[in-house]
Amino acid sequence: MTGARAGRLGIGIVGAGRVGSVLALALAGAGHAVTGISAISEESRERAEALLPGVPLLEVPEVVRRSEFVLFAVPGPELPALVSGLTEIRAWQAGQLVAHTAPEYGHGVFAPALAAGVIPLALHPAMVFTGTSLDLARLAGATVAVTAPTPVLPIGQALAVEMGAEPVVVAEADRPAYAEALAAATEFSRAVVRQAADSLRELGIARPDHVVGGLVRAAIEEELAAAAGLADTESI
Repeated sequence: MTGARAGRLGIGIVGAGRVGSVLALALAGAGHAVTGISAISEESRERAEALLPGVPLLEVPEVVRRSEFVLFAVPGPELPALVSGLTEIRAWQAGQLVAHTAPEYGHGVFAPALAAGVIPLALHPAMVFTGTSLDLARLAGATVAVTAPTPVLPIGQALAVEMGAEPVVVAEADRPAYAEALAAATEFSRAVVRQAADSLRELGIARPDHVVGGLVRAAIEEELAAAAGLADTESI
């Protein structure tokens, strides 16, 4: 892991969805080399080729074998079986950094690979991705939940900063509650906007987004400011 100590890594991305491709682009912009990316669907292949031209499209085991740092940007339910499968075929390298972006898991999901000498991390960006370069600007205003063994936390925090985001440490045991809180905020916000827009549309308003948009954004900003004030008060 000489590259990790020097700050530059050969990074492999497993999953060329909206999250993986954008994070690869962000890390490449920080000076890391993307060694390969896996993509299954035609859409993900096209996205990888558009955002990361020249980066090889590889099978998952090959991405893992040729990378100092492997970032798994796959749905949470797929992660445990993927880790176990790669462990069974001995794809890991000793000293290799491995991370995932699933909000519900901490670094413990990599337990089967620990005997191979991997260094585990969990990095979850708290934002909605579009899968385009526009997400790089969104990352600048986002946080990344970092969960890792204590000696590894600085590496995870540094990677979050290099993505352009603010690192927030979340304990291993708190990841399920963290995931639940974010899912509730996302789904509730969408449901409220959808219900209001539908009601306005029934009244004959052609562009309900113009009516609801400013109101919702202002209300959310006000609540976020109140939440920040509460956090500041409690920390005094």
